[in-house]
Amino acid sequence: MKKEQIFIIIAIFIGGALGTLFRYTINLQTTTLIFPLGTLLENIAGSLLLGILTGYIFLKAINVVIKEAIGVGFCGGFTTMSTLAADSVFLFDEGSIGSVIFYFCGSLTFGLLAAFVGLFLGRKLAEQRLRAGESG
Repeated sequence: MKKEQIFIIIAIFIGGALGTLFRYTINLQTTTLIFPLGTLLENIAGSLLLGILTGYIFLKAINVVIKEAIGVGFCGGFTTMSTLAADSVFLFDEGSIGSVIFYFCGSLTFGLLAAFVGLFLGRKLAEQRLRAGESG
């Protein structure tokens, strides 16, 4: 295994641990709610962050170790499809079909919207940094 691959694996591990810790912290703040607001917010925020990272990478290269630490590690640990599915089943079992539909569709809709907004913001940030580098 190459040295860079080892650094990438370590970076993903650290990013994943931090993302999971952030997710757990948000869930602790919202456990008193019947509605799984924490997971909804985590998935939307993670989509936004991953969109920003992707948009930035399109225009400005960043170190692969940092890219993987944030994208695969942090965003992968922070967001969670399995919790989205489990929360949806829980809401369904509680007989709250309207909540299931709102939660699932809201997660999908706002997650995608956040990813597109993040992509736009990431590109704009990279363009600004590129212009600043050209004039400086």
